[in-house]
Amino acid sequence: MASERDYYTVLGVARGATDAEIKRAYRRLAQQWHPDVNKDKAAPERFKEISEAYQVLSDPQRRQGYDTFGRAGAGADGQPGFGGFSGFGDIFDAFFGGAANAARRGRPQAGADLRYDLRISFVEAIRGTEKEIEFAVLDRCETCGGSGAKPDTEPITCPQCNGRGEIRNVRQTMLGQMVNVTACPRCKGEGRIVETPCETCKGEGRTERRRTLRVTIPPGIDEGHQIRLSSEGEMGPRGGPSGSLYVAIHVTPHPALRREGTELIYEADVSIAQAALGTRLTVPTVDGDEDVDVKPGTQPGTEIRLRGKGVPHLRRSGSRGDLHVFLNVVVPSKLSKRQRELLEELAAEGKEPVSDNGAGIRERLRDALG
Repeated sequence: MASERDYYTVLGVARGATDAEIKRAYRRLAQQWHPDVNKDKAAPERFKEISEAYQVLSDPQRRQGYDTFGRAGAGADGQPGFGGFSGFGDIFDAFFGGAANAARRGRPQAGADLRYDLRISFVEAIRGTEKEIEFAVLDRCETCGGSGAKPDTEPITCPQCNGRGEIRNVRQTMLGQMVNVTACPRCKGEGRIVETPCETCKGEGRTERRRTLRVTIPPGIDEGHQIRLSSEGEMGPRGGPSGSLYVAIHVTPHPALRREGTELIYEADVSIAQAALGTRLTVPTVDGDEDVDVKPGTQPGTEIRLRGKGVPHLRRSGSRGDLHVFLNVVVPSKLSKRQRELLEELAAEGKEPVSDNGAGIRERLRDALG
């Protein structure tokens, strides 16, 4: 009996199961144990038990009461028939087409969403821009105005479903009334039929054409972001609502700057002399070149931060990241004779041991031999 078993055990789910997991478990078990499908003598009682468990666990308030107080906290002792359902037929109908089809009865089919891939420059992504795009789209037929019917004619109400867009088959079972709802096969759920199709669109109510739009790209957008333009996708058949247009953004990399979220990274090379004595560098930014002072004695990996020179925050107006300049001290791989002498003098001045790897001896011999 249902009153003797834990509801979670009945559905085969853990106590921490999500609503989606509970729903999936119920649908699987309901299809397996429905008496019209399963001829086992125990099927009616098992199906009743499954439905009772689902009625409680699918309702957040009743589930909380059940978790805390057991069946006494579930309301009505957990008996079926509460929670807005008049019987098992209503529950089964809700899962297997009734509720979904009723929600869209007599409504024209919606059009498809479209995707447009747009490439912009690195600077445009950070500063924002406006782009004009052109694409092919199924749009309202100018001949019939989107109805799909030949001019001077009108679509008629579907005689098979009387304009409801659905066919309901009611049958009696030992568990009560079962209602099976399907889309009308004649009008395909629209509730209307085009008897005399438009010659231009062949009854579709739409034709392909080129459309041009101006798209505003907000500052701070990044690679992979999408901009959704509602009702700019394909129009649905015979006056159905239009889908959306998704503009997918692709950003061309910058030759010198690297982006990490709202921060920009620039790596600058300086020589040993520049790092030791200090210098002035020109750093590229999205707002133009900027001069940066490198202090004497700068060490490798030193960071210079230019505040407010990074990427604007998409969702925080007026807020902007920083530009981080990292200094790389470059050690020359080859030295002229004079450069080597100077470095040797520097090492001697600081009493730093260095190795000439025989280079000094070879140079002195070469000088002596002319």
